[in-house]
Amino acid sequence: MTSTLTSRVPEHPTQAHSVRRSAVVLAIILATYLMIILDATIVITALPDIHRALHFSSTGLSWVQNAYTLTFGGLLLLGARAGDILGRRRVFVAGIALFTLASLMGGLAQSATWLLAARAVQGIGAAIAAPSTLALLQVSFREGPERTRAIGAYSAVSGGGGSIGLVLGGMLTTWISWRWGLFINVPIGIVLICLAPRFLPETERRPGHFDLAGAVTSTLGMTSLVYGFVRAASDGWGNQLTVASFAASAALLVGFVIREKQAEQPITPLHLFASRERSASYVARMLLVSGMFAMFFFMTQYFQGVMGYSALESGLAFLPVTAVMFGVVRVVPRLVVRIGNLRLLAGGVFVALVGMAWLSRLSADTPFFPQIVLPMTLLGIGIGSALVPLTTAGIAGVRPEDAGAASGLVNVAQQLGGSLGLGILVTVFAAADHTAPRPAVGSASIRTVAQQDLAHAVATSLTGSAIFLALAFTVITVVMGRPTPTPLPGASGTEETDGVLDLAVD
Repeated sequence: MTSTLTSRVPEHPTQAHSVRRSAVVLAIILATYLMIILDATIVITALPDIHRALHFSSTGLSWVQNAYTLTFGGLLLLGARAGDILGRRRVFVAGIALFTLASLMGGLAQSATWLLAARAVQGIGAAIAAPSTLALLQVSFREGPERTRAIGAYSAVSGGGGSIGLVLGGMLTTWISWRWGLFINVPIGIVLICLAPRFLPETERRPGHFDLAGAVTSTLGMTSLVYGFVRAASDGWGNQLTVASFAASAALLVGFVIREKQAEQPITPLHLFASRERSASYVARMLLVSGMFAMFFFMTQYFQGVMGYSALESGLAFLPVTAVMFGVVRVVPRLVVRIGNLRLLAGGVFVALVGMAWLSRLSADTPFFPQIVLPMTLLGIGIGSALVPLTTAGIAGVRPEDAGAASGLVNVAQQLGGSLGLGILVTVFAAADHTAPRPAVGSASIRTVAQQDLAHAVATSLTGSAIFLALAFTVITVVMGRPTPTPLPGASGTEETDGVLDLAVD
């Protein structure tokens, strides 16, 4: 009896230690991913303050977001490959260190150029660290309930991180300074750098090659494209730099495709686009995110420049979108079973389109309730319903060895779509600002001319966002909704099967 008790006693502290270690590992991974997600939105409510402090132009302000999302999205697949070749933990720590240093430099920025350079380096750090977070989670938790709970927490951070960033950024900007939206990453990053080598497991290195040429040409090509649109907004479509930017973008993106066809280990396997439904899902995601990302950018300026909200009040004003979106995402898996993947996707985008079209009718005197709250609520319902089935469509039918690349393309489409959409709609905003109708003399409106001009420009830009959502709806219903031809009996080939429509039919 004594020997039995003695043999069992040591198990308890060992099990408790294992539970504590797992909790720390999960905390490290979630804190890192939350920090990366937050930085896409934490500066949004601070944009008017950044505009005044560092003397950005109205069009140049968009680069505070684009500098981060372009480098993040453009180098994301390279960061994933680096983790495979060099080891996930090593790459994870390097990415967080670079991200933390760039956050410090961004918070200290004394000029627009300084801040944009720091934001670009932040994006590089995020692209290095982000792919390793999910990979480390998978190797740290056993398959089954343990991993399911961990992935559930990871998904919650992904869904709610943007909402937290808007409110937290507003709090820090209102109570302290916009700089603390960047400084807050520094102590968190230092703690993560210290804890990661002690608690996170290292993954086995795999032989391979870095497709640097592919990463560089794709990132510079997209950056040149976005720069061309932003330059056109400030200097016109005939400006020499505008034309040169578009020409450089075309050359770089063509070079990227040629490189990927020839590369031994391409950063973007082009055969992933062989599936019509999957390719359409990437396009639809870019269009959907283009409209939504621009909405956050322009509505922040409307809330603070027209309605007179503080940065904190602006962050809270977005809750009808973000909180509803987060809640809807939680019930989408059950809705997919009842409605089907494609039907839920199309229905969600249509509801979002209605909400965006309604929101685009705002003016300088539009009350927050109900004319802003209700369309924002529709946006939250629609986007929340669409994101999960759109993600499923983006990875449907891929071979196991391509699962990582397909998942990466989903994230790339999201980051680059936001940058491209904002770049295009900045030109719409600038044109609308110059052609805003002047109020009649003796008008009873309590808004100033500048506020009315800003409201008109924002409303026009949101019309552009609605067009993006309409195009996404068209791609989903026309391309993804078209039946896939059935192969002839006995036919063989190496093409991947399309799994999107199978998910839509229950």
